[in-house]
Amino acid sequence: MKFHRKTAVALVGTSLLATTIVASAVTLRVANQGDALSLDPHSLNESLQLTVLENIFDPLVSRGRDYKLTPGLATDWKQTSPTVWRFNLRKGVKFHDGTPFTADDVIFSYERAKDPGSDMKSYVGQIKEIKKINDHAVDFVLTAPFPILPELFTKWFIMSKKWCEDNQATKPVDRRKGIENAASFRANGTGPYRARERQPNVRTTFSRNGSYWDKIDGNVDDVVFTPIGNASTLVAALLSGEVDVIEPVPVQDVDRIKGSASLKVLQGPELRVIFLGMDQKRDELLFSNVKGKNPFKDKRVRQAFYQAIDVDGIAKNVMRGAATPIAQMFPAQVKGYAPDLAKRLPFDPEASKKLLTEAGYPAGFEVKMNCPNDRYVNDAAICQAVAANLARVGVKINLEAETKGTYFPKILRRDTSFYMLGWTSSTVDAHNVMYPILSSPGDGGRGQFNLGAYSNTKVDELTSQVASETDDKKRTEMIRETIKIHQDEIGHIPLHQQALNWGTKKTIDLVQHPGNEMPWKYVKVNSK
Repeated sequence: MKFHRKTAVALVGTSLLATTIVASAVTLRVANQGDALSLDPHSLNESLQLTVLENIFDPLVSRGRDYKLTPGLATDWKQTSPTVWRFNLRKGVKFHDGTPFTADDVIFSYERAKDPGSDMKSYVGQIKEIKKINDHAVDFVLTAPFPILPELFTKWFIMSKKWCEDNQATKPVDRRKGIENAASFRANGTGPYRARERQPNVRTTFSRNGSYWDKIDGNVDDVVFTPIGNASTLVAALLSGEVDVIEPVPVQDVDRIKGSASLKVLQGPELRVIFLGMDQKRDELLFSNVKGKNPFKDKRVRQAFYQAIDVDGIAKNVMRGAATPIAQMFPAQVKGYAPDLAKRLPFDPEASKKLLTEAGYPAGFEVKMNCPNDRYVNDAAICQAVAANLARVGVKINLEAETKGTYFPKILRRDTSFYMLGWTSSTVDAHNVMYPILSSPGDGGRGQFNLGAYSNTKVDELTSQVASETDDKKRTEMIRETIKIHQDEIGHIPLHQQALNWGTKKTIDLVQHPGNEMPWKYVKVNSK
């Protein structure tokens, strides 16, 4: 079933969403450089999409103001054996259409999230089956012990089985194939806000859920979310008062907004690492002038790329200091970070040229690079800087910077030879990087975002061992060994950890989570 993307869609029956407009109603106007590509919570594992959808849907396990785990649709959980977890479900919860939430919805959401078209398979990949105990209790039977299961569930949102069946949305929206269904444009969750009307790439509106099962600490009644792709226009909208909050603040405009008497910038470290990936599987690259062989299969070429890139220059000149060069695929705030492996290979163009010559490419070669231009702070500028650095060692980069609406389907199909991506460990644990990015692509979401198909059997073994190891010292040693192997092989090229920059009116109080989540239920709009 196809939907026209420009059509405004009423998201739930008007009788359910009718809101009494009163003088005291508080509206929050949020603008972002990009848009959520779908309202389907199992469609795309992308930060902006998930941070919007966490206001509509609930997971079994949530994160509170302090980012610590807190009960969500599950009131409590415990291990009843090394491979079985009992989750007791919250009673009295209803979806936005009034349907009661039960164990059947959890089981349905599991089956949906592990579907081949789902982008969230890695969040449920450790589960062998779910056994229904009663309407408000389920047992998760795992393939192996997995002590951090609750942390993994914070981004797995629960959908209504009945609603999906009634609306022919039992399968997730598959971004790779361009297939959409009702869940692209309509949503029926249990969360604090109800999606009201969606106009893709124009605006989406939300209303407070008056029957929400939990306390809403903020005072926002309605939210208007507007994508503004042009950075200057985005900032102008905040400065003029057209919007109340923007994310991200372009790094070149941070001081300008700070200088406004009525505005402020919220800043903090983000869990995200920006990195480069290279196709290491195909015998011949898709988009390159090298025929009959794949240069990226040679570690010397990967290292040449690594040492040709001036990460300090990018952090200073492109990111204006809002980035910290990094040698690992996750930052120091993530459990498992290895301080003794924090040193990057040196920036050394001459060494890069020598490595390319040794590998058989004395004149370099040509390759296409895929890059989003509306996802992170200065994505396209980062890619342009990388391309300029590589040009100095003889590598010609044909840069294809595009909206994430076309970028993601392409790279998720692995129709890429060289690409830039960012990753946030939503569990704040190294396994959430090792399993989806460093592991060989396989079943259950393993290696799902390892888009260049880097593969090392020892890394795969260590990832499985880390998943079940309960001894912190042994686990940390295993993670360190994985990091060292990956670094030595130049499996990917980590660039930097980014910093969060949100711009907002001084009259607005926000909770800024390190995963770049913006929970509207905590937003307080104060009187002037």
